Amino acid sequence: MFTRLSIPTPFQIGPVNAYLSGRTLVDPGPGSEEAWTALFEELDERDLAPSDIERVLITHPHPDHFGLAKRLRESGASVATSAEAADIVRDFGDRLAYEQEYFSDFFDRCGMAETTAQTVTNLPEAYLSVAPDVETDIELDDGESVTVEGVELTAETVLGHSSGETLFTFEDDGKSKAIVGDHVLGDITPNPFLQPPTEEGGPRPRVLPSFNRSLAELRDRDFDLLLPGHREEITDPSARIDEILAAHEERTENVRALVDRPTTAFDVMCELFEDLPATEYFPGMSEAVGHLDVLEAREEVNRHEQGGVVVYEGVTQ
Repeated sequence: MFTRLSIPTPFQIGPVNAYLSGRTLVDPGPGSEEAWTALFEELDERDLAPSDIERVLITHPHPDHFGLAKRLRESGASVATSAEAADIVRDFGDRLAYEQEYFSDFFDRCGMAETTAQTVTNLPEAYLSVAPDVETDIELDDGESVTVEGVELTAETVLGHSSGETLFTFEDDGKSKAIVGDHVLGDITPNPFLQPPTEEGGPRPRVLPSFNRSLAELRDRDFDLLLPGHREEITDPSARIDEILAAHEERTENVRALVDRPTTAFDVMCELFEDLPATEYFPGMSEAVGHLDVLEAREEVNRHEQGGVVVYEGVTQ
């Protein structure tokens, strides 16, 4: 039902998968000229032009997935995504500024030097060039359906990889399928990036525990095929999700072994990833804090503040 289009990105992960069915396009790619040219050529091969696209669906508000939505909307397409994602893509710069302010202080309290924390949180400003703001025409509620070429796609809210993340599930040729964005990837273990509080002053989302629960629920639904945001289709979804959960569990055990004395999240990151460049500190801290969140939820570590820095200690069983 869906044809996969490979759209180049400026990111280390490589091309993003856009999915085309009729006049509907899912996750069009980043807002770069290179991506626009590639999309134009992919459509042209199918006797289509960008102005023929009537609807754009967005799985989550990361630049490599939504960036071209603005140009397609200007060409006449409507844009649909979750309400939370709609708030982010409407003013991506404002969202980035909020994240920078929050994580600059957060990383400082995690044991990272203040100047380093500021440098790390300023790095994503380069994303703005490929993430132009776009208005959303349809905000999809959890469980709401849209019809594509006579097939109902159900938008399902999931937690983990990104704020406002949505899967599109459907039945095709008697098989259960889903477009999953970056929630499940075939040969990469997704690293759910840290997210700031939904509202200023609110609690920080514990992303990895939520992601693990979401993956387990998805595994138990026995999908036949998953269409991911990068690389190849996933033909044995339950087995692949088991592999991801096992990789998460192994890393959690590694982190638990590192908390054999009072330590900070930054110390944990440095132990996990030696010689990590500053450009990778945000995903590195996302892993460290995420697994510490899992251990805290299991009551295997305690967290307390000491001199303005958050310190973790293992709990003796």
